[in-house]
Amino acid sequence: MSQISIVIPMYNEARHIGRTLLAARKAANAADMDCELIVVDNGSTDDGPQIARAFGARVLVLPGLLIGALRNRGAAIASHEWLAFIDADIEMPEDWLLALFALEREALGDVFGLDLHTPAAAPWYASAWQRRNLRPSRNVSRSVQWLPSANLLMRRRWFDEVGGFNESLRTGEDKEYTLRLHKHGARLLSVNRSIALHWGYEMTWREWVGKELWRQGSHLQLLRTHGMSLRLLRFPLLSVLVWLLDALAILALLTGYAHQALMLLMLGLLPSLLLSVRQSIRQHNVSLTLQLWGLHWVRLHLASAALVLGLCHWNARRPARG
Repeated sequence: MSQISIVIPMYNEARHIGRTLLAARKAANAADMDCELIVVDNGSTDDGPQIARAFGARVLVLPGLLIGALRNRGAAIASHEWLAFIDADIEMPEDWLLALFALEREALGDVFGLDLHTPAAAPWYASAWQRRNLRPSRNVSRSVQWLPSANLLMRRRWFDEVGGFNESLRTGEDKEYTLRLHKHGARLLSVNRSIALHWGYEMTWREWVGKELWRQGSHLQLLRTHGMSLRLLRFPLLSVLVWLLDALAILALLTGYAHQALMLLMLGLLPSLLLSVRQSIRQHNVSLTLQLWGLHWVRLHLASAALVLGLCHWNARRPARG
């Protein structure tokens, strides 16, 4: 019988952790695997740790660590051949492991991640933001250079080979880690044969904006760890360009050049429109395109703000959520 260790970082996820653990156990049973559940808690103040223990998980309570360190501590005590990382608010489908092990047996990849969607109750901005990465065709796999860590599956040797997650990153640790895996020769595969559900969606607009500002804080950290590259620089530079166009438009309007101000504002809207069309064109959904247009416009401005805060040595800490 194959064996798998599933590492789940957690902070105040009492609402979701029971569902997450139950779904992970069901997937392991469906694949006829011996399953070890490891929850690494970042000092929760709710009942999450007690709930995790009730569902059979081994719980480590390690307050004050960043997310990469939490995952590494969980992996350090994992004892099985296969290693998975899932977030505490992710419900994996029952055929999760069966589907991905089939791909591994066909030698199609080394590190795997399932596409995510939100439950039907999610507000439009959370649902649209998640749908931007969904492909219209099911049962499709594609090779990628990095994978998000909401769910990752690999053999233990790949984790050991690259030395685990970077423990100094406040966010973006998943991208940094899987980029290193890719550089070491691991084949990363994004799979949508099944879809995992993200229950920790943003319940308010303010929460979406706050999370996105936090996520955008990873750009400078990635540049420090991976060096200057066009791939890592292109989005921060695009966000600065949009901010500059907006600033010039305001200046033109204040100095009486209304026509020029309108042209600059239209130019500033173009990058977010192109991003939204690129991500939604295959879904043939005009409503989704318009929703993503607005969200990308906000995101580009948040990226500029995060870049400025990062350059000013913004060191605000946020608990390491699962």
